[in-house]
Amino acid sequence: MPATAQIKSYLATLPDPKRTDMKILHDMIVPLGPKGKVQFFDGRNSEGKVVSNPTIGYGSMTKTYADGKTAEQFQVGLSANSTGISVYIMGIEDKTYLTNTFGKKLGKVTVTGYCIKFKSLKDIDMKVLEAAVRFGFEKR
Repeated sequence: MPATAQIKSYLATLPDPKRTDMKILHDMIVPLGPKGKVQFFDGRNSEGKVVSNPTIGYGSMTKTYADGKTAEQFQVGLSANSTGISVYIMGIEDKTYLTNTFGKKLGKVTVTGYCIKFKSLKDIDMKVLEAAVRFGFEKR
């Protein structure tokens, strides 16, 4: 199944208001990222075991592991979880950058080295979140 169909199906399974918030975020992120670079990860490993929440990935980057192996991953990710929504900005070397640059301006959020977590869109400043997402795509 193409990623766009998987994403549509995934979003349809979410309860409202989370479904509506995720659709709004998806529609905001898609035009900011590289054209045609949208992926869907169902959260299952190669054995079919659930290892994470389903995630929509935007863009593409190469991650290099400590052992020298590389893997393709998304630049920006979007995931619903039991407590709200997470937006992932991957590949940031300075683990304080998101907090220092966007944290206080985002609203009612928790920010880690690469993740912005919030309960719903009403809790955040969308313009600041958009700026963080743009950073996630432009920093390459």
